[in-house]
Formats: sequence, structure tokens, C-alpha cells
Amino acid sequence: MSLRRVLVGLAIALVTAPVLWTVSMGYSHPFRHWSEARWDSAGIAPDPATTPEAVVQVYAARAWGWKGVLAVHTWLVMKRAGAAGYTRYEVVGWGVRGGASAIRKDMRTIDGYWAGNRPQLVADRRGPEVEALIDRIESAIAAYPFPDQYRSWPGPNSNSFIAHIARSVPELGLELPPLAVGKDYLGSSIFARTPSGTGYQLSLFGVLGLSVGREEGFEINLLGLTLGLDPADLAIKLPGVGRIGVF
Repeated sequence: MSLRRVLVGLAIALVTAPVLWTVSMGYSHPFRHWSEARWDSAGIAPDPATTPEAVVQVYAARAWGWKGVLAVHTWLVMKRAGAAGYTRYEVVGWGVRGGASAIRKDMRTIDGYWAGNRPQLVADRRGPEVEALIDRIESAIAAYPFPDQYRSWPGPNSNSFIAHIARSVPELGLELPPLAVGKDYLGSSIFARTPSGTGYQLSLFGVLGLSVGREEGFEINLLGLTLGLDPADLAIKLPGVGRIGVF
């Protein structure tokens, strides 16, 4: 058997085996219909009544239906110092074809389950310096280049939106999960900083690319799926499974 066939077989196995495992775990059909799923608070966000400082958080949860096998949905919440509540921003596809903006504000509970899937906290920034970051985040939201577009694959989608904010405000130090399909979608551009701001990436329309960064490590984008190695955290990244590591 030639080396080429061995490498091709290994690449196929690295993509398909984790995906099949994810399907076996039941992520693809957790409920009959999205309206029957949980959307209530997971109790993660700090109470603004006892947290007067400025806060920015990013959440990720498995996507709805079959998309949850491969991808997460991400969103951002923030509040200024002394504010009585949070503001939530995300991108969704519902209604976009009818003329609605893909960017939604306060559509759901700030730390709610997403279609029955419990969210995970991806980033948590607090303190006086966060106030200035919120100004820049608001500017990044206003400058999002795809407000009237949405595609689950390869983008632009919810993860493309959060990646855009992260690149615009690298001080967030946001490393998006490997399951954030669409994070590497750059539109007509092929070169950019990684979302964490600690490296660079090449991407062809979000379906083929390469990323190298201090936070992300080494990532290959193959058809929107991420295969990666993070030496700093002794972790690997696999399609469907996500990040497996020591740290």
C-alpha cells in the first residue's frame, strides 16, 4: 500500500470516526421539535445585582437538530459597569430570507439552553478595562460585513459573527471551540488573524484552510471541520468531538 493511500485513509478516519461517535451519543436527535426543547437559563451568568463590574461573556452550545452532530452555536453577552442587566448578541438564519437582519439582540435568555443543549462558557472578561472593550465590540457588531446573509455551512453564520468580533477586538483573547463551524469563513478574503489574535490563518471560503496561533495551536480546516493540535495545552481537536486535552 502506498504512503499516499495510507495518509488519505488516515485523514478519512480522523474525520469520520469522531463524527460517528458523536451520532452514537445522540446529539443529532435530542428532541422531536425545537419548540419542545429547553431554552431557559442554565444559571451560569453572574447576577448583575451582585456583580457591578463590566462583564463580557461568550457561550457555545450544540446546535439544533442534525447540525449538533458537527457544530455549536455561539453568542456574546455583555453589560456595562453598574448596569441592571445584560445584552445578548448573536446571528441566526430564521427570517433572513424574508428581509430580517441576521444579527439578533436579546432574542433568548442570556445563558439559556440552546435547543435543549446546555451552554458552555467560552470566555469571561470582567473589570474596569472591559468597559472600553464593550465600546469596540459595539463598533465591531455595527461593522459586521454579512448582516443580511446566513448559511449554516460554510458561513457566514453565528460562529462567523463571533469570530468577526474576536478579530476586531483581539484583547478579548477569544479562542473559539473547534466545533464552531464557520469561524474560519472570511468571505472574499483569504488571509486574516486568528480569532484569538495570536496567530494567522489562510482560508478558502471557509471550506479549506490552515491556522497557526499561540492560543489555537495548529488547525486544519477541511470542509469546515477542524482537525488540530494544541501543543501548549496538550490537546487535540477532532470533528464532532471537539477538544480533548489535559488543560
